[in-house]
Amino acid sequence: MKAMPVSGTRKKRFTIAMTVLAWSLISVMGNSAGAAQQRPNVIVIPSDDQGWGDLSANGNSNLATPHIDSLAAEGARFDRFYVCPVCSPTRAEFLTGRYHPRSGVYSTSAGGERMDLDETTIADTFKAAGYATGAFGKWHNGMQYPYHPNGRGFEEYYGFCSGHWGNYFSPPLDHNGRIVRGKGFVIDDFTNRAIAFIEQSNRAGKPFFAYLPYNTPHSPMQVPDRWWDRFKDKELEMHNRDPQRENVGHVRAALAMCENIDWNVGRLLAKLDDLNIAEETIVVYFCDNGPNGWRWNGGMKGRKGSTDEGGVRSPLHIRWPGKIKPGIVPLQIGAAIDLLPTLADLAGISHSGAKPLDGISLKPYLMKDPQKWQSRLIFSHWRNRVSVRTQTHRLDHQGQLFDMVNDPGQNRDISKEQPRLTRQLLKAAADWRQTVLDGYDRDERPFPIGHPDYRFTQIPARDGKTQGNIKRSNRFPNCSFFTHWTSTEDKIHWDAEVLETGDYRVEVYYACPQEDVGSTIELRFNNSSVRGEILAPHDPPLRGMEHDRVSRGESFVKDFAPMTLGTMSLKKGRGQLTLRATNIPGSQVMDFRLIMFTKVEQLP
Repeated sequence: MKAMPVSGTRKKRFTIAMTVLAWSLISVMGNSAGAAQQRPNVIVIPSDDQGWGDLSANGNSNLATPHIDSLAAEGARFDRFYVCPVCSPTRAEFLTGRYHPRSGVYSTSAGGERMDLDETTIADTFKAAGYATGAFGKWHNGMQYPYHPNGRGFEEYYGFCSGHWGNYFSPPLDHNGRIVRGKGFVIDDFTNRAIAFIEQSNRAGKPFFAYLPYNTPHSPMQVPDRWWDRFKDKELEMHNRDPQRENVGHVRAALAMCENIDWNVGRLLAKLDDLNIAEETIVVYFCDNGPNGWRWNGGMKGRKGSTDEGGVRSPLHIRWPGKIKPGIVPLQIGAAIDLLPTLADLAGISHSGAKPLDGISLKPYLMKDPQKWQSRLIFSHWRNRVSVRTQTHRLDHQGQLFDMVNDPGQNRDISKEQPRLTRQLLKAAADWRQTVLDGYDRDERPFPIGHPDYRFTQIPARDGKTQGNIKRSNRFPNCSFFTHWTSTEDKIHWDAEVLETGDYRVEVYYACPQEDVGSTIELRFNNSSVRGEILAPHDPPLRGMEHDRVSRGESFVKDFAPMTLGTMSLKKGRGQLTLRATNIPGSQVMDFRLIMFTKVEQLP
């Protein structure tokens, strides 16, 4: 149809109408953008095994951490902030806002690090509020979906789910359930991925919640030359309260790793400036426990694993330009359990969980002046040791009482001088044991396989149990593999539950020298089984030691190869997953790392 000519008057009216419509659209879009901008972006960075004293902002002249320090100078630095003595409990408390025993976390490996599936995480809360959510780094709260980060509110995940990793340079990692190869030093790699996520979310006009659980300075002590060269011959100016206990090489490596973290934090902050979103972004930095070695830590008693002050005190820096007054130092005690309610409160969103939180919002201490004090107790727990912190005192796990204002190094027990307070705190600890700890480590949870909403399930050696001659490559399960598999009577097994009936492709990650090729292995679950023969040699050397700056306690690793065992028909239900050999022509079967299940109908 031919268009009708438009007269001058009609053209003028048409132009006016289009102008009004355009301004209306702009107004609506502007209001929507304004509403989105009212919800701040959030970046949370916990480091791994970095103590309170491993920052120059806290007086350590052995290193320089200007970027992390700047978060305190441009925002808030809590004077007394507490986490757990070890990794996975702290991460669980941050994620849930609840003490870690409540969520089922009782260990750091072999399934004990998992949070119960009826817990609501901080990522669930921000995702429900319309945020893009991503996690990049060490998860340490469950591997198999829905324990996996993708099942706990994080739409994007890149990192590793174990408690530690055996090699920090281009290792195998997990990207949304798939096994991929990392690129370069892991902290740099995780930061690159987080930056890409931030850029993508910003382009989409969506607020983001980015979680960067770094895995250093946890051992193995590996760091690029650029940072190691600054410390390998460095004379240390400051030392632990018991200097004879220091391993100087370990201290130097830890400090070099902390400076690498600081450089990466600087890259993140620079990206916020480049994108012009620094004022719209809350940045949080803290550590997951005390230092992983004897080094300067402000004269405090204890280190990682201890419920004393030095094992559980962490820095907490929170920056939100224009909202949090620069340089403030809240004196009220706080804890990892407080971060979920605090960040939800700052963002103006509601926690989406049904279970009561143990934490409180610290927003009043950040946003109001003068500050209102709230009396409270904070409990620290690990390996049946419970310590109680008040604003001014600490009751240790042996019932000793310390005045933390006048005796921050816990040098003099005053329990006999203050019997009333001692009795009160002893009762509080006993009540907490009864209500929180009772039965928390009785674990009957199976390892799930084949969730309806997820393609992949990794079943690692870490979570397995053995029968016969098979040995772990190391006493620490997290990054170990099974070796010395020499008999048809030997078995590896897992308590498992198939969540969806279906066919699954099964891959076994293995290593086997040429002379031992030919073993037949069988994987069985209840009445289903699949069997295959090792046809190709794959004999990689042990790795990791080439990057170590000091000797390690964890297992070395190998570049294991996937071997397709076949397709396995699994029926929904619980049972024992068992891997065994039916024929061994050589001296051994193989070294074993993990099994990967992939739903057949979802294969690419």
